[in-house]
Amino acid sequence: MSQNTYDVIILGGGPAGLTAGLYTARHGLSTLLIEGKQLGGRAWEAHWVDNFPGFPEGISGPELMERFISQAKRFGVEVKEETVVEMNDMGSRKMILTRGGFYEAKAVVIATGIQKKQLSIPGEMEFKGRGVSYCAICDGPFFASKRVAVVGPGREAVEDVVRLADIAEKVYAIPGSGGYTVEELEGILENEKVELIEGVDLESIGGDQVVGSISLKGDEPRELDVDGVFIILESVGTSEILEGAGIKTDEGGCIKVDKTQMTNVSGVFAAGDCVCGGMQIVTAAGEGGRAGLSVLRHVRSLKK
Repeated sequence: MSQNTYDVIILGGGPAGLTAGLYTARHGLSTLLIEGKQLGGRAWEAHWVDNFPGFPEGISGPELMERFISQAKRFGVEVKEETVVEMNDMGSRKMILTRGGFYEAKAVVIATGIQKKQLSIPGEMEFKGRGVSYCAICDGPFFASKRVAVVGPGREAVEDVVRLADIAEKVYAIPGSGGYTVEELEGILENEKVELIEGVDLESIGGDQVVGSISLKGDEPRELDVDGVFIILESVGTSEILEGAGIKTDEGGCIKVDKTQMTNVSGVFAAGDCVCGGMQIVTAAGEGGRAGLSVLRHVRSLKK
C-alpha cells in the first residue's frame, strides 16, 4: 500500500473541492484531491446552468465543470480517483485511507457533497436532467408556468412545493404512501395552485425527449401530464467515514463549520453541499474558496 504526504487533501471533486484546490495549489501548497465517482460532482449532471456568474447565456453543467477541473489542474492539483474508506485525526497530521492507498496531510477539506436518494422507477434515470430533478432551488426556474410534480414526504419536499407554486402553473404534491404530517400540510392546503395526491406512489415517468407524464399506482391508478418531476427524498450523507475522526454533524447529517469553514476538529474544513448551505454551484465554490484560504492560514501556522 502506497503512502504519500501532502500539505492538504481534499475529499470530493465538485465545485467546492475544485475551488478549494485551486486556491491551495495556486499558493504553493501540495494538494491532492480524491474523488471516487465523477469529477464535477452533482453539478456535472446539470443539463443547463443559468445562474452561475459570468455566463450570461448559460452553460451546460459538464462544460462548466470541465472549466473548473482544467483550472484546478493548471495550478497543480493532483487528482486521484479512489474511494475513501477512513479518516483519522492525529493532531497536526490527518491520515486518509482509501482503497488504493494511505495518505497524510496537514489539513483536510471535506467537500463530499450529498447523494440524493432515488426512487429507482422506470424513466427516472432516462429523464434525469431532462425534466427529472432533485433540487427545486436549482431547476425550478426552468418550469415557470408549467405543470410539475413534487414527490416525497417531509419538510424539504413541502418547502419545494411552496417554492414551485410561486412560479409554476400547477404543482402536484405527492408525498407517497407515508403522507405529510399535519404541520406540513398547513403550508400547502390553502394554495390554489397545489393539488395534494395522498395514498399513492409514483410508478413510472414517461415522455419523449423530455418528461411528459407520470403514472401513479394505488387503489385508482392514474396518469398525469407534467413537464417536470422533482424527487425530494431523504438525503444520504457522505460523512459516515468521518465519524472515527470525531467530525460533528447536525441532526440532518450536515457537517457543522464555523465562519472559516473549519469543523470542530482543528485542521479539518468542510465546504459545499455537505455543510448544507446554499446547495448551489456558486455557493459551493464560494465556500470552497473560503476553505482554501483558511487552509493556507492553518498550514502556515504549523510552520511557525
